[in-house]
Amino acid sequence: MSFFEIIDPAFGKFVMGNAPVKQLATGFDWVEGPVWFGDANCLLFSDIPNNRIMRWTPGTGISIFREPSNFSNGHTRDRQGRLVSCEHGGRRVTRTELDGSITVIADSFDGKRLNSPNDVVVKSDGSIWFTDPHYGIMTNYEGFQAEQELPCNLYRVDPQNGEMQVMVGDGNCPNGLAFSPDESLLYMADTGRMFSDDPQHIRVFDVSETSLSGGDVFHVIAPGCADGMRLDIDGNLWSSAADGVHCIAPEGHLMGKILVPEVVSNICFGGRGLHQLFITATTSVYAVSLNRAGISPTG
Repeated sequence: MSFFEIIDPAFGKFVMGNAPVKQLATGFDWVEGPVWFGDANCLLFSDIPNNRIMRWTPGTGISIFREPSNFSNGHTRDRQGRLVSCEHGGRRVTRTELDGSITVIADSFDGKRLNSPNDVVVKSDGSIWFTDPHYGIMTNYEGFQAEQELPCNLYRVDPQNGEMQVMVGDGNCPNGLAFSPDESLLYMADTGRMFSDDPQHIRVFDVSETSLSGGDVFHVIAPGCADGMRLDIDGNLWSSAADGVHCIAPEGHLMGKILVPEVVSNICFGGRGLHQLFITATTSVYAVSLNRAGISPTG
């Protein structure tokens, strides 16, 4: 059985034919938000409908990290190694401090409640960037059904004063986020409004300290759509898709695929040397070793 589809011959150097795509755990309802903790040698991820954050540890397996989790979705780590989480249930972005206490980073804008923060990245200057689509408030499956009060925006939280700024306000439903290795580019998945025929694509923006420009369509995933994304150290973008994980060159063309038997929601690099790709896909978590190193979320 082949786990890979090579389209650009260069992709053949990224994958190893004898490295299988392994199922690490299964039996969940909809898994999302994987984040690697190298110092604790574990992977955290969200099991959103079951309102919990799970932990996978090599040699030990699965345990519960936090329950309830406020229907947490996407996670990352900040430059101090702290967990930063998007919560559908709380309609907020939080940070878990090193002592275990929880700090609210953002829960409103212009006096209105956020929708359901989805994905989050932390820039090297400490600023926190997160998307706020409406998916978590449209039904009671991944949060609490509620009225939408704000457009579906991409926000930046200033690291000094905590002020929020709308960075992208013209998307339909901003979703996954990832910075290029030098942080000169920001990639954003737009997965469209629920129950609509909105276009679904990955956009790319040029980044200055507190503003974005550009926003052209970078790539369109097929089958399915882009959700979670990560970049490797050479600037190749790895994106979730309906048939697995797609690797996209910096120029925007599809290089190859990692084939997964479930719809992939999100990914992250981890393990020794950040050469393992961890994959959350519908009911399961998978991993594959690559001849590639990812970008660490903590720099």
